Amino acid sequence: KTLYYYQFTGPKPPFSDRNRFKINDFSHNPKVVEVICYCLMPNHFHLLVRQLQDNGISEFIGKVLNSYTKYFNTKHTRVGPLFQGVFKTVLIEDEIQLLHVSRYIHLNPYVSELVQELKLYPYSSYQHFIDVDHDQLCVADSVLNNFKNSNDYKDFVGGHGDYAKELEIMKHLLLEEE
Repeated sequence: KTLYYYQFTGPKPPFSDRNRFKINDFSHNPKVVEVICYCLMPNHFHLLVRQLQDNGISEFIGKVLNSYTKYFNTKHTRVGPLFQGVFKTVLIEDEIQLLHVSRYIHLNPYVSELVQELKLYPYSSYQHFIDVDHDQLCVADSVLNNFKNSNDYKDFVGGHGDYAKELEIMKHLLLEEE
């Protein structure tokens, strides 16, 4: 809900008041970003977004992180930051990179062994991509238009799962120097 809410700009009630005003559709407002895909993990998250306005990604991420931090701190009677460091961005330079990044994001719960079947993970846009469950958050066309149908995308992601798991294991075996 937070990701959906903060991708829009313009007049709207504060996020914490949106239910009181029974306003949950902001699609008439201009967007600062479009969320293409996402995966929320227990200790981190991945977002693939398209910036639509100057400084849109920074504005979007800042509001999402601030909102979630306030919610979490209030709920757990604590103070202070939740997130370590600054967020990282990578510029997507072509369609191939876009497809591989979406696959990487969607494979996260499988690679981390949170689920054996990606479609069962509820905190990801993968279900939206394979047509199991639509949401109003994602604009998946820029990825899905590269495939004949959602089953082809499912094969594209699933066919890489075991290899991605092996890479993750190898990554943890390597020594890094600073």
